Amino acid sequence: MRPPRQVTAATIVVLGFGVLYALLGLMALTSAGDQISEIVTGSKGSSAVVVVVAWVGAVLYIAPAFYLRKRRRWARYLVIGVAVLGILGGLMSIPTGLLGVAVHGALLVLMLQHSTKVWFRR
Repeated sequence: MRPPRQVTAATIVVLGFGVLYALLGLMALTSAGDQISEIVTGSKGSSAVVVVVAWVGAVLYIAPAFYLRKRRRWARYLVIGVAVLGILGGLMSIPTGLLGVAVHGALLVLMLQHSTKVWFRR
């Protein structure tokens, strides 16, 4: 049985975010690491922190992406949690965080729709 469109859409979005986080972590390992850490944290020389946080973020997005379509409830709950954190983080960085709020809000709506809930119960 195929998953609902909401699950497929959420899987694509979550996987996309995970790939972006992984790329950020890899880029922070290059010679641009100090510049990236200054943009992300506000201080130079903290590229190791950026790498670790980016890779943890990548795992938090990529791991559930592979298990959403396999009906793993923990993956749905993890996506809901990450979406809530993304919304809160975006709200704290308004106005630049509005896109993050919108995307994470959409993820939250997708995971909380009735057809998604029913699909994960089976």
